[in-house]
Amino acid sequence: MSERSPIGPGRAYGRADGRADGLAGGRVNGHADGHANGHADDRAAGPTQGHSYAAPAPPPGVRWGPETALSLHFFAIGEQRMPIELLRAMAHLKWAAAVVNEELGLLTPQVARPIADAAARVAEGEFDAEFPLSVWQTGSGTHSHMNLNEVIAALANESTLARRSGVRTIDAHDDVNRGQSSNDVVPSAMHIAAVLQVKARLLPALHGLRKALLAQSREHEGLVKLGRTHLQDATPITLGQEFGGYEAQLGLCEAALQATLPAVHALAIGGTAVGTGLNTHPAFGAMVARRLAQRLHLPLVQAPNLFAALAGHEPLVALHGALRMLAVALTKIACDIRLMGSGPRAGLGELRLPANEPGSSMMAGKANPSQIEALTMVCAQVMGHDAAIGFAASQGQFEINAYRPLIALNLLDSLRLLADAMGSFTWHCVSGLQPERARLGALTEASLMLGTALAPHIGHALTARVVQRAEADGSTLREAALAIRATTAAHFDLWVDPRRMAGLSDDAGPSAPR
Repeated sequence: MSERSPIGPGRAYGRADGRADGLAGGRVNGHADGHANGHADDRAAGPTQGHSYAAPAPPPGVRWGPETALSLHFFAIGEQRMPIELLRAMAHLKWAAAVVNEELGLLTPQVARPIADAAARVAEGEFDAEFPLSVWQTGSGTHSHMNLNEVIAALANESTLARRSGVRTIDAHDDVNRGQSSNDVVPSAMHIAAVLQVKARLLPALHGLRKALLAQSREHEGLVKLGRTHLQDATPITLGQEFGGYEAQLGLCEAALQATLPAVHALAIGGTAVGTGLNTHPAFGAMVARRLAQRLHLPLVQAPNLFAALAGHEPLVALHGALRMLAVALTKIACDIRLMGSGPRAGLGELRLPANEPGSSMMAGKANPSQIEALTMVCAQVMGHDAAIGFAASQGQFEINAYRPLIALNLLDSLRLLADAMGSFTWHCVSGLQPERARLGALTEASLMLGTALAPHIGHALTARVVQRAEADGSTLREAALAIRATTAAHFDLWVDPRRMAGLSDDAGPSAPR
């Protein structure tokens, strides 16, 4: 199919009272004989609206029509459907379009209001089952767009208002889709669906995780532990500092995410087929964006350049790039916690992870870092999605990108997965972490890297001799320093203080036992 469905000829821009008549054949989801719900007996298989596309008859009881049936017939590919969040976002657009078309005098109230009411119901999720199409369809998303137009037309024709007013049959193309094209509706809906998910799901989950990490940081701000670089012993740090660093990493991710949103708030609506606004009112796009902004409480606007908004998906590439950055940070944080919780007898054993469920079908009593495993798998999936989105967004030709369903699928999946995984990780892992204080203290005291504090007093070379002596004979750093007369016991105890090395003052709180 072309971007605008072949069912029904395209119409020039005109007012509602100047609408042409005489369409060949029955109408989509509503026939002149009064069968407004468009059941199978009203929609026999065969060419539709004067064209040669033979649509299979839709089954009884559905509200979608021949164009949806064609897509189901020709694109029975995989199990993944077009994301319902995208279809609901398109329904919000259809509501706004109907309202604006009435305001502009392009649709009568008797036509516009049943469309708006039907679209609002679809946007709330009341008719999710009416959207059966595979995501692997035309790259513009036209099939799912017409699926939505057909369903809204059917619902509008079923409405009490339409029946009482005796209005002509409401048409999926000429009324529901008036002044619109898949090429501006679908990318606009992709933006709306994305920002709604960011606002409603991703940011609350991210804030919850940051809050839990900050609580751990504050609770353990004075608890000294061994730092590590290259997975080798390093100088002391506090557990609070470590978790404070994790929270700050996520803060950077949130700032990067927020920085991408203004471009995503800009919508392609009003560009119609190629960005020129053919067949729509010049004010239509900006008015629709304003209506949507008011309804959804988002700073939505019409894109300043509609050609760019139709031809490319740079705003969504940037948004998903921020999700990739978040996945990178989450992986690092989760893997650190997994390493600190390794054991309980033969690992680092610095943290006790919540034991939420049995870890093995054979090894009784075993607990695994399962929340971390789930989170890091999600992060791997997000990184894969990012590669696919980047490639897909690079494949536009001239005035359209024909990989839109893939971009929408992966973007919305990443948003959903990250939000769910961060929430689970927060509640079932981070909030229940407990430090193993004795283990933290023992590892810190045994570390040879405490010798770093000697270097300013006895020099780098002599400090190296102390460290090498302790490592060679298995003695403590203090014993080695005294054995080679590198310093006195009093000076060693004064200079080598893990708390001060971690940047704590004497009253900074409890340390791990020494």
